[in-house]
Amino acid sequence: MNHPAALTQPVTFKKLEPHAESGAWDVADIEALFNLPFNDLLFRAQQVHREHFDANRVQLSTLLSVKTGGCSEDCGYCPQAARYHTGVENEALMSADEVIDVARIARENGASRFCMGAAWRGPKQRDLDEVKKMIAGVKALGLETCATLGMLKEGQAEQLRDSGLDYYNHNLDTAPEKYGDIVSTRQYDDRLDTLGKVRKAGIHVCTGGIVGMGETREDRAGLITQLANLDPQPESVPINNLVQVEGTPLHGTDPLDWTEFVRTIAVARITLPKSFVRLSAGRQQMPEAMQALCFMAGANSIFYGDKLLTTGNPDVTRDRALMEKLDIKPL
Repeated sequence: MNHPAALTQPVTFKKLEPHAESGAWDVADIEALFNLPFNDLLFRAQQVHREHFDANRVQLSTLLSVKTGGCSEDCGYCPQAARYHTGVENEALMSADEVIDVARIARENGASRFCMGAAWRGPKQRDLDEVKKMIAGVKALGLETCATLGMLKEGQAEQLRDSGLDYYNHNLDTAPEKYGDIVSTRQYDDRLDTLGKVRKAGIHVCTGGIVGMGETREDRAGLITQLANLDPQPESVPINNLVQVEGTPLHGTDPLDWTEFVRTIAVARITLPKSFVRLSAGRQQMPEAMQALCFMAGANSIFYGDKLLTTGNPDVTRDRALMEKLDIKPL
C-alpha cells in the first residue's frame, strides 16, 4: 500500500530561538511559537522537554498559606486583599510548630517540596523571624523549602537563605504592558527588584504568571518573554489559570479557552527548557484530559494537596489516580 508523501516526510520547523547577538527572546518570536498549529507546538515542546527531563516524572509540591488574608495590596485576582469582600478572613501567622506538622504530612503523602505563602506586601522583621523557624524545621524534614512572602527589603533574602530556604516565589503575573490593569499598589520593577535580591542571595528563583485575566495572546507572549530573558532563567516557573473569586475585580472575566492555556505551557517549556514548569492554580477546574495535555506540553511540576492558598486544589487521591493512568511517577 502506498502512503501519501505528506505522511512519510519528516516534520520540519522554522528555527525559533534567542537572538544570537543578545541571547534574548523577543515578543514577536514568542508570538510565532504561540501561532504554530496546536499539534506542531506540542510536538516541539515534547522534544525540548525530553532533552532535559524524564517525560514520565513530575515533581510534587505542597503549598500552605501560613498567613491568610488582610493584605494591603490591590491585585485584581486575589481574594486575600483586605479591600475586597470575598469572605476570606484576616488570620494570624501560624506558628512554626503548626507549619512543620503540616509539612510532615505532606512529605508522607509524597511531596518533595514544601512552599509557605503569606499574604503580605512584604514581611516585617518580627514575622520573618518566625518564618525562618518554619523554614529551618521544614528543611530538617528533608524537604526542599520555598516561600512567597511578598517584596523583600535589603538583607531579608540573605536571612531566608541562612535559615535553609531553597526557593523564593515572586510571580511577575503578566506582561509589563498589562500589569497596570491588574495591580496598582506596586510596580513591575518592584517585582523584578525582589527577584534580583533573591538571585543575589543565592536562592533559587520561582517566578511565573497568571493567564485568563482578560489578556491578549500578545500579553501572554510578553509574560513568557520576561521570564525567558531573566538571566539566569528561573529554576521554577508556575503557570496559573485564573481562579475567579466573587468580590475580586476580575470575577466575571471571560475564561481562557483550554487550548490557549495548553499553548502557554508549551511555549514556556520551549523557551525555558531547563526550568520546572509548574501546573498551578486552576487545576481543580481542569478535566483530566486537559491536564494530560499539559504534561505532554512540558509541565513537570504540580501543587499537590487539597488547597492552594485560599482556593481548592485536586485532592491527593485524584492526583494519584491520574498519575497512575498516565504512568507518571513522582520525582
